[in-house]
This record gives sequence, C-alpha cells and structure tokens, in this order.
Amino acid sequence: MKKFLFTITMFFACFATAMAQQAKIGYFSYSQVLHDMPEYAAAMTEIDGLRKQYLEELKNAEQEFNEKYELFLDQQKMLDDAIRQKRQSDLQSLLDRNTQFRDQAERLLKQAEQDAIAPVKQQLNKAIQSVGYSGAYLMIVNTDSEACPYIDASRAEDVTAKIKSYIR
Repeated sequence: MKKFLFTITMFFACFATAMAQQAKIGYFSYSQVLHDMPEYAAAMTEIDGLRKQYLEELKNAEQEFNEKYELFLDQQKMLDDAIRQKRQSDLQSLLDRNTQFRDQAERLLKQAEQDAIAPVKQQLNKAIQSVGYSGAYLMIVNTDSEACPYIDASRAEDVTAKIKSYIR
C-alpha cells in the first residue's frame, strides 16, 4: 500500500512539474493598451467636449454671481434693511445653486466618462481573453498595479502586441 501511495504521489509531482513547465504566462500594461486604442481617444474627445460645456456654464454662473454681488456691494448702504436681507438671501441662494451645479457637473462628468469608456474596456477585455485562449496562456497579468512588481521576462511573455492586434 505504501508503494502504491508513493507511486501515486510521484506521478502527481511529475505531472505538476510538467504542467508548470508548459504553463505560459503573459503580461502587459492595461492602461498603455487602453490609451493606445482609437476608441479610447474618441471617447475622451467626447468627454472633453462635455467638460468644456460644463466649465463654460460654471464660468457664466460665477460671472452672474460676481456681477450681482458687486451691484449689491455698491447699493447696500442705500437699501432698506428688508431689501438688503432679501438680496443677501438671493445671493446666498444663487451661490448654493452654483455649488450644487458644480458638484452635480463633477458627478455627471465622472459617470459620462465611465459610460463612454465601458464599451472600450469591454472590447479590450475580449481581446485579452482571445489572446489568452488562442495562446494557451495560464494567465495574463496586468503590470499596472503594484501587485506584480517583478516578472521574469525569460519565463513570461509580453503579450501587448498580440492584444493590440486583436483590437485592430
């Protein structure tokens, strides 16, 4: 029985060693490939246009507030207390709305960027899976994070070019 267990153990050890020697590991920079994609550039151009619109609107709102505030400062000494308080309240309300709009614009821009990039990332992920499957890789590692600070290039393969070719 001991011989049988020893034989089985040795068989699995040899099998595991053989599998480890045949296992292929690929690596690439996700962000580099993503930023090189024409679809990414198009999505970012669209987002930049939207960002410019929001910035222009924020600039207009700030200018409106500044004009009203300067007018208030010029007239405040001549105004009755009730009118002065009403205008102060109006200015505060305008300032609050502008702040809310700025916060909303930031959220909307962030969401728009996520929405615009999602199909690009999906396309890239499909390319990664295709390269992994067709090249019989055990895994493909993203080198962007600090989770994998060292890769022995003699035992792994840079698959960046292969992934890019699947995208085009």
